[in-house]
Amino acid sequence: MKPTHPLAICALLALLGACSSAADQARDVAAGTDAQDRMTLGTVQREIRVGMSGADVAAALGAPNIVTTDEKRRENWVYDRISTQEVHSSSVGGVNALFLAGVSGSTGAAQLTQRTLTVIIRFDEHAKVRDFSYRSSSF
Repeated sequence: MKPTHPLAICALLALLGACSSAADQARDVAAGTDAQDRMTLGTVQREIRVGMSGADVAAALGAPNIVTTDEKRRENWVYDRISTQEVHSSSVGGVNALFLAGVSGSTGAAQLTQRTLTVIIRFDEHAKVRDFSYRSSSF
């Protein structure tokens, strides 16, 4: 039995890697993002409750973008997050490039998605959450 040439194995692996779709590549990028660093609508809905302390809110959501006070000197925290995801996928040649000495075509796709999340948390005189609201959009 004849041993497999290492260069042939590398070429095959490169060919298989070039065949992944834009959706597969987007999943790989998303998997690399640390979930602890992302504030999501689900996190707000699941974690934030009336009566929480500011320390508990900060532990759940991180530091706010804006802190203001109202006429009664009660704090309002505003979290304003914008996320942009851009995914590009292209394929050049593939099998044709390996076997037909560079005679190839190219195809590709791109997608841009933006999301916003604004959360407003109002505290009472005892620094406990008295009310909160949020707005989320995607375009």
